[in-house]
Amino acid sequence: MTTPTPPSGARPPKTRLFSRSSWPQARHLADVLRTETVGGALLLSGAVIALVWANSPWSDSYARLGDVVPWPGAPWHLDLNLATWAADGLLAIFFFVVGLELKREFVAGDLRDPRRAALPIAAALGGMLLPALIYVAVVLSGGGEGLRGWAIPTATDIAFALAVLAVVSSHLPQGLRAFLLTLAVVDDLFAITIIAIFYTADFHPVPLLAAFAPIALFAVLVQRGRTWWWALIPLAIAAWTLMHASGVHATVAGVLLGFTVPVLARRPAGRGQPATASAEAGEGGLAARLEHRWRPVSAGFAVPIFALFAAGVTLRGTDLGALLSDPIVIAIVAALVFGKSIGIFGSTYLLARFTRAELDEDITWADLLGIALLAGVGFTVSLLIGDLAFGAGSTIDDRVKAAVLLGSVISAGLAAAVLSRRNAAYRRVAEKERLDADGDGVPDVYQHPDAR
Repeated sequence: MTTPTPPSGARPPKTRLFSRSSWPQARHLADVLRTETVGGALLLSGAVIALVWANSPWSDSYARLGDVVPWPGAPWHLDLNLATWAADGLLAIFFFVVGLELKREFVAGDLRDPRRAALPIAAALGGMLLPALIYVAVVLSGGGEGLRGWAIPTATDIAFALAVLAVVSSHLPQGLRAFLLTLAVVDDLFAITIIAIFYTADFHPVPLLAAFAPIALFAVLVQRGRTWWWALIPLAIAAWTLMHASGVHATVAGVLLGFTVPVLARRPAGRGQPATASAEAGEGGLAARLEHRWRPVSAGFAVPIFALFAAGVTLRGTDLGALLSDPIVIAIVAALVFGKSIGIFGSTYLLARFTRAELDEDITWADLLGIALLAGVGFTVSLLIGDLAFGAGSTIDDRVKAAVLLGSVISAGLAAAVLSRRNAAYRRVAEKERLDADGDGVPDVYQHPDAR
């Protein structure tokens, strides 16, 4: 959301929603989306394998694999089975990357500018509050069982969403892609806050306080540009272990570690001049380098393996009628499909009305509806919160998994139907955003915003 500066004495132009960001930001966004799209395909593969395996004649082997404890009797409550290691351990890598991206957004990205930040923050809040309210209302009307899972439908899975975009071959305008990614990043921030506050059991303050010691040492090293893997990785493991022992979900350590990494690249001091920091969308900074290194690990390994262990709900012998009429299932599906889309679309529309802003000329409200529906794909974090709320492997947890999968598939299908109708228009916008008539490596629309 931008407001160009008008000439002296001229009437201020309308604020434009979903306008293009800077070229460095657009280039960073393209790299992120490329990685996450591949990760989304692997995520979908992991989920499909889990579903097929859990409903095959070899379903017992699937359950036994998740229950394997690689090192029983380990100290610090680390005698965890493989399914828990996938949720608590591998997802810490995912949330470390989230922490890096959040830091970059606040320091050098769209969240740095309050005018641009207002839109994704408002949309994320609307897209979390309404699903939670719908979930609570439906569950209460059905007797009140399962209220603890109110946060399950509040998160958006960006990798899954981008995989859907790749399938429908959608060439979304850069402004919409930036909005989707920033929305998902803000969503993740709220989600990890909810996990830390509402889903912490058996809290132990001493290990929590102790966890800040390795986090502080990690921060000192990265702030000084020391990237010694033999020091940073053990400190990160120590922080994760102490956070896990405290009762706070261990993935919180990943976010905190990501927050400590500097975003801006340091320019060496010249003669008589102090060292300065460059804010070119965080390019060249340590956060960008670590994100470039760890995002493929997160998207290509950590999240797909988590999906393999988390998505295996058994439907054999299940009364589908009873499942689909279960209040928890109805609540999650309704919250993902209707709560997410109405919350995001409605909050954005109200923001536009309140600020008298207009959509960018390449974008329509139908495009926003497609993105709002796509945000109803809530997979990774939704399954994680379901595990935390009801216990992995419990009867309710199986219903939660089925509901999250069903709601995500419905949201993805509706989003694909809406967005695919505008593919011809998206292709024209994409061609314009790639046009570089002067051959300087920067598309003309980023150098001359009026080049329509």
